Amino acid sequence: MASDAPHLPLHPETLAIRAGRETSQFNEHSQGLFLTSSFTYDSAAQAAAMFLGEVDGYTYSRFTNPTVAAFQQRLAEMEEGERAIATATGMAAIQAIMMTLLQAGDHIVSSQSLFGSTTNLFANQLSKFGVATTFVDARDLSLWREALQPNTKLLFLETPSNPLTEVADIAAIAEIAHAHGALLVVDNSFCSPALQQPLKLGADLVMHSATKFLDGHGRVMGGAVVGSDKLIEQIYLHVRAAGPSLAPFNAWTLLSGMETLHLRMEKHSANALELARWLEAQPNVERVYYPGLASHPQHELALRQQKSGGAVVSFVVKGGREAAWRVVDGVQVISRTANLGDVKTTITHPSSTTHARVTPEARERAGIVEGLLRISVGLENVRDLQQDLLRGLD
Repeated sequence: MASDAPHLPLHPETLAIRAGRETSQFNEHSQGLFLTSSFTYDSAAQAAAMFLGEVDGYTYSRFTNPTVAAFQQRLAEMEEGERAIATATGMAAIQAIMMTLLQAGDHIVSSQSLFGSTTNLFANQLSKFGVATTFVDARDLSLWREALQPNTKLLFLETPSNPLTEVADIAAIAEIAHAHGALLVVDNSFCSPALQQPLKLGADLVMHSATKFLDGHGRVMGGAVVGSDKLIEQIYLHVRAAGPSLAPFNAWTLLSGMETLHLRMEKHSANALELARWLEAQPNVERVYYPGLASHPQHELALRQQKSGGAVVSFVVKGGREAAWRVVDGVQVISRTANLGDVKTTITHPSSTTHARVTPEARERAGIVEGLLRISVGLENVRDLQQDLLRGLD
């Protein structure tokens, strides 16, 4: 088995297609799919050397597989990180980071506007093991500083946030973390490396729910963490032992999706901006949240650290939950599902789906009101999406 990845300085669009290919003796042009649980050895001595890491090779697909390795290498190069480790889901990636880098008595500072499962992991699961979390408004740098404690080991940031698309200053928060001797972890699932590269802005680790835009077609689950070789080696050892591994088939599917990532994100963003502008003009819409709009509070910051506004548009309809559900129930083209990052446009009511298990008080602090809807804008004709939404907005 050999790596067929080019070693020239290449543009991001080329890396998404050419980076991280593992080829067999058959020299296949497409990335090979290696569906095997284990690998054989020429001798007992070779097996011993591989298991000790003295020589390169593949031993067991829980922690070494050529297809997964190709995915890891490609994503690392796209994020401009030294190394990546793949996991079964995005939440598995977050858990692997926390289980590796934290211990009882440690403290996290996290942005309060998060994917609901992330909030629950921090507030309800890590707390069982003696890890405390302080949630702050990610936009206010003074709150990050004030929340720091002597035992703060890690800052966690989701930008743009789910579902309100709040944008936080990655470089400034990285400086706050490093001045305290802490690490900054950024969830880059909403933007993907096609639109944002947090490591270049000072983050120590970047994590992805690869289920979203890296796949881009709503097919498989996956997650990943990218960073320095030193940090990823520690997380790799946890994944190797605990087993939240990415399946080879899922890695193969993700590699295929990544080949069109830049084209998709460009079209996603263009469609989302057009739809967001249209929503702002609708009489039954109170407010629209989209970083690409001039009305977005962090629009200028988004222009500095993102290549475009991304695919996610959230908006508040007049009339609370009843009116919001009317919009959801009225669509015939848009998919009613809580997933995002698909070529197909999706719509969900965060308060009753993605953030239903978050306490009402936490939802209120995060601005997740009953009239809020989140749309992940796909690649359809925007006029069809507008007409579809009008069925419930009129």
